[in-house]
Amino acid sequence: MAAEQKTAAPETPEQKLRIYFLPNLMTAGNLFCGFVALTKIVEADLVNGNFGPIKVALGFILLAGIFDLLDGRLARMGGTDSPFGREFDSLADVVSFGVAPAFLVHRVVLRDVFVSSPEAGWFIASIYLICGALRLARFNCLATMGGSASKEFSGFPIPAAAIMVASVTLFLIWWEERGSAVAGWRYLLPVIMLFLSFMMVSEVKYPSFKTLDLKARRPFSKLVIATLFIGILVVLRDLVLPIILPIFMTAYLVYGFFRPHISRRMRHEIEDEEDDEEPS
Repeated sequence: MAAEQKTAAPETPEQKLRIYFLPNLMTAGNLFCGFVALTKIVEADLVNGNFGPIKVALGFILLAGIFDLLDGRLARMGGTDSPFGREFDSLADVVSFGVAPAFLVHRVVLRDVFVSSPEAGWFIASIYLICGALRLARFNCLATMGGSASKEFSGFPIPAAAIMVASVTLFLIWWEERGSAVAGWRYLLPVIMLFLSFMMVSEVKYPSFKTLDLKARRPFSKLVIATLFIGILVVLRDLVLPIILPIFMTAYLVYGFFRPHISRRMRHEIEDEEDDEEPS
């Protein structure tokens, strides 16, 4: 009887393992975009001012963010959220939103700043990567222990941090292509990256928007705002990524500081929550 129990025990984890196709396919797309972004960053010839591959890399980082948004929503909508998907998602996030942005900033800025001491440039870039990995590990541990709130994140999300870095970089390239001097402004990127590193491992709370119900009825005012926003995206599509996206991400970053000081009702209106209870 004891022998039968010993042989049956190893099969239990395998029986509980669930790998769902569609959400993990989106996560694989996220990881693929991160890999392509890295290859394009390596291919860039910045000595001759060829930023074409860099812009392609930025596009793939932003596309990885879309895949990351889709995998979680598909998993929740289909009831297919699983530990495997959570771990796979974190591994993809480390590459797409950790390694790629850190390597991007080093390639564009830090390598030229620390010519005589390249180790310093690599060290600064690695701070962002390490903080991002620590944030993902903390998130997974809280989820395993059942202590993570579904309505909010503890610390700035690493996909949002990566999109912030990518959008600011894209804005600087867009600005330079129009004849504006950005030689000094590009040094703002390492500062932003270090600040985001601190924010990722901080205890500042950010809404996750996981409970956003796209099927729910919206007030008329929200419908008008959404319609106008879509119209702006269509008319000003050439300005969306280099200008509107950095502004949007900055607003999300700053919102975390003001969030504890606004009323619960206003917070629910902004975050579009239906539940009146405070997240634990």
